[in-house]
Amino acid sequence: MKALFTTLLAASLWHSLPAAEVRSPDGQLQISCDVDAQGVPHYAVDFQGEPVVLPSTLGFTFVDQEPLQGGLAITDTQTRDFDETWEMPWGERREVENRFHELRLTFTEDHGAHRTFDVVFRAYDDGIAFRYVFPEQDGWPEAKIAEEHTQFRLDTDPMCWWIPGDWDSYEHLYNQSRLSEIDAFKAHENAAIMRSIVPHNAVNTPVTVQTDAGVYLSFHEAALTDYAGMTLRVDPQGLALESCLVGSERTDYKVRRQLPFETPWRTIQIADNAPALIDSSLIVNLNEPSRIGEVTDYFQPMKYVGIWWDMHIRTKTWAYEGGQHGATTAYAKELIDFAAANNLHGILVEGWNTGWENWMDAKSREGIFDFTTAYPDYDLAEVVRYGKSKGVELIMHHETSAAVTTYNDRIDAAFGLMKDLGIHAVKTGYVGDIYPQGEYHHGQWMVNHYRSVLEQGAAHQVAINAHEPIKPTGIRRTYPNAIAREGVRGQEFDAWSPGGNPPNHVPTVAFTRMLAGPIDYTPGIFNVKLAPYQPDYQVNSTLAKQLAMYVVVYSPIQMVPDLMEAYTGEPAFQFIRDVAVDWEQSHTLNGEIGAYVTIARQERGGDRWFIGSLTNEEPRALEVKLDFLDPDRTYRAVIYGDASDAHWDKNPTAYTISRRTVTRDDVLELKLAPGGGAAVALTPLNR
Repeated sequence: MKALFTTLLAASLWHSLPAAEVRSPDGQLQISCDVDAQGVPHYAVDFQGEPVVLPSTLGFTFVDQEPLQGGLAITDTQTRDFDETWEMPWGERREVENRFHELRLTFTEDHGAHRTFDVVFRAYDDGIAFRYVFPEQDGWPEAKIAEEHTQFRLDTDPMCWWIPGDWDSYEHLYNQSRLSEIDAFKAHENAAIMRSIVPHNAVNTPVTVQTDAGVYLSFHEAALTDYAGMTLRVDPQGLALESCLVGSERTDYKVRRQLPFETPWRTIQIADNAPALIDSSLIVNLNEPSRIGEVTDYFQPMKYVGIWWDMHIRTKTWAYEGGQHGATTAYAKELIDFAAANNLHGILVEGWNTGWENWMDAKSREGIFDFTTAYPDYDLAEVVRYGKSKGVELIMHHETSAAVTTYNDRIDAAFGLMKDLGIHAVKTGYVGDIYPQGEYHHGQWMVNHYRSVLEQGAAHQVAINAHEPIKPTGIRRTYPNAIAREGVRGQEFDAWSPGGNPPNHVPTVAFTRMLAGPIDYTPGIFNVKLAPYQPDYQVNSTLAKQLAMYVVVYSPIQMVPDLMEAYTGEPAFQFIRDVAVDWEQSHTLNGEIGAYVTIARQERGGDRWFIGSLTNEEPRALEVKLDFLDPDRTYRAVIYGDASDAHWDKNPTAYTISRRTVTRDDVLELKLAPGGGAAVALTPLNR
C-alpha cells in the first residue's frame, strides 16, 4: 500500500498547483510565487504596480543530501490575515500595529525521497518577509545546510549603502555605490580595523538601496534563532544579491538543525520615501511575543555615565598596573554624585575586574577573566550600595576577550553575583578572534551563545547590552532584556582611529544599521577636539549635533560619555539632563540616506516632545512642521542649534540656545552647519 501511495504521489506532483500571490493590507505591495519548467521556485515583489524584486530563486544545498533547488512542485496553498496591536515594554513607540496578509506554500520533490518544505510569505504595508519551514519527515531527521540560496534580483542597478560581509565585525564605515560596483574585498582592506575575513564579495545586512525610480528597499533578516547569520553575496552582472551564510572552520556545514525547524525571516522593508524605513516596525513584528514576561520591574530605560571614555582618550587605563587605573571606588563615587545631580540614573564601570594586563594575549586568553574578582582599589559592593543610595544603578561590565568557552563556564557565577548585589544590567564584550578557534562572531555557534546569554540573563533578572554582537533581528520583542547592541562603528572610533567617523556616518547609520534595532553609539562628546588628550584625533561633528544624536540614534540606554569637566558650565548640557530615552511615539520628519535626518519623539508616559536633526558635511536649512503636537496645547520650545559660524572641523563648539512659544501650526526653521545639527525640547505650557 505504501508503494502504491508513493507512486500516486509522484505522478500527481508533475502537475504543480498554479502560481499564487498575496497583497499587503493597503494593496501597495504584492508577492507572487511559482515554479519554472525545471521545478525551481521563484518569487517576485511589486510595489505600487511596478516590479522591485524580479523573479528570484529559492533553495538549499546540503552536505549529505541532494540539493533542494529544482524538481519541485507547489502541492498546497494556504492563506490567512492577521491584525493586532501590541505594546512594547520599552521602545521607539508604545503601541505597535502588526497587520499582514500571509501566503503559505508547500513545495514537494517530484522524485527521490519526495522531501517537502513550506515557504511562508507575509505582506505588510511597510515591507515583505518570508521564511522556510521544514516539517518532520521520514528518512530525514537532520539537515546539514551547506548554503541557503535565497536570491533578491533587482530590476535596476540601484544606489546601495553597505558594509563588507565581515564574518566577525560590523564596525565598518558605510560605502555608497551602485550595486554593480560593490567591492567588499577592497572595502575590507581599507578598513581602519580588520577583525576577520570577507570570504566572498558580500555585504552585511541591513543593506539599504534606492532605485532610480525613487523606491527604497532595505534587506535584512528577523528572528535569527539557532541559525547562521546571513550575508548577501553580490552578483554585479545579474544585479542580484544572494544569501551567503556565515560558516565555521570546525564544521563542513554552515547550519545544523534537527527537523522540524524554521529559518529566520528574510525581510525587505519597502517605501517610496527614506523616512518611512525608520518608522517601519517590520523587524520586531516578525518576532514572537515575550517569552520571559515583564522586564520593567528590574530594568528601566536610562541615561548613564561611565568609566570608559577616559580609557579611549588615554587619561586612564583598564589595567590596574601602571598607576592610571580608572575603575577605582573613589572615581566611581565621583561619577555617581555627578549622575545623581544631573538626572542620570546609571553608571558603567569598565576595568573593574582582574585580568586586563594581558586580556588580548593571543596565546592565553582562555581563563583570564573570572567576572567576579575586583582589583584591590575597587570595592564592588560599596559602589553598588553608594549608587543605590543616590538613585544610580551600576551597569556591570563583562569583557570576554572573545574567550567564549571561559564565559560559558563562568557566566552562572558572574550573573549570580550580580543578582546577589541587585545589579540588573550588563555590557558584554567579545573583542578579538573567537575561542574556540574556527568559530566566527556571526556563525550559528555564536548566535546560540548570544541567545544563551539572554536566557541566562532573564533567569537572573539581568538586561544585556551586547558589544561585538550578532546583529539585532528584532529578538528584543521575544527577549526584552536584550536592551541594546553595538554592532556598528561607534563613537569611540573618533578617539583613536585615523579620520574617525566622518560627518555622513550617523545620517547613514540611521537608514541602515538602526533599522535593525537599538544602538549603543555613545553620543554626547562636548570636547570634540579631544584637547589636550588626543591631539591627532577628533570627533567629527558640532556640539549641537552631539545633542541631536540623543533623539536620532535610538537606544533605551544612552551614555553621557565625556569627562565630567567637559560638561561643567555648558548651558547645552541642560538638553542632556532633560531628554528622555523611552518613547510614546516617534516620527521621522525628513531625511535622505547619508545626507540628513530629523526625528521627533514623545516621551513615554509624558507630554514633552524632543526633536533631533543632523546633517553630513553639507550645511542645510530645514523646515520642520510641528503638526504632530497636541492641537489643544501651546509649547515652549528650547532650540539648541549651531551658531552661524559653526563648522564640524573649524568651529565645532559654537552653538546657540533660543526659546519661543509654538503650537502645532508652527514651522521651525533649523539651520544646520556643515557636520552640524539641532536639538529641540518642547514642553507644554498649559498642562
